[in-house]
Amino acid sequence: MSGNNNGWANPAPAGLIAVGIATILFYALLSGKIDHSAAPYIGIWLLGGFLVQFPVALIELKEGSVTGGNVFLFFASFFMFVGGVCDILGYVNGCNGWVMDATANGWAWIILLVALVAWTPAYLHESPAVMGILVCLLDAMVFFVTFMKLGVMGGAGVTAVTAYVALSACILAMYMATGVVLNNAFGKTILPLGEPIIK
Repeated sequence: MSGNNNGWANPAPAGLIAVGIATILFYALLSGKIDHSAAPYIGIWLLGGFLVQFPVALIELKEGSVTGGNVFLFFASFFMFVGGVCDILGYVNGCNGWVMDATANGWAWIILLVALVAWTPAYLHESPAVMGILVCLLDAMVFFVTFMKLGVMGGAGVTAVTAYVALSACILAMYMATGVVLNNAFGKTILPLGEPIIK
């Protein structure tokens, strides 16, 4: 427990844990460790990620972080909340034989992909190197998943690459979250996070 009475601390590490959960679930699904029958569980975990990332976004925005606040806001709203509901809905659809065109999700993901890639230079300029690399991995993962959802891309090779990109993103999200917490707690560098990649 902190004795700091200067206001709220930044909860970004908790938001990164949510990123870690989402990416490890993508890895598990795409690598065949779990199958599509796990969709309701994945959906529930993503909804939990929304509950974490939404306040993270608001606090980051209140602190003046335009980049981090807005990215956490759209991650919370679309990847976590909408993604979680869509996973559950997709499972229910399959169980009931309902026909719905799920490629609509891919079309929406195009906008998320464009925003994430377009905003990546801001992360590379403002954030530690580990966070910059994490965002680049998320760019790649979102690229592959977007076009898989559209039915434009697929096959075992693309699925395997996407799975390992997701796993790499998970590892960096956990490292970044742990580094921020430990470095802050000890008041010195315990886990190096690196300088911003773009000066």
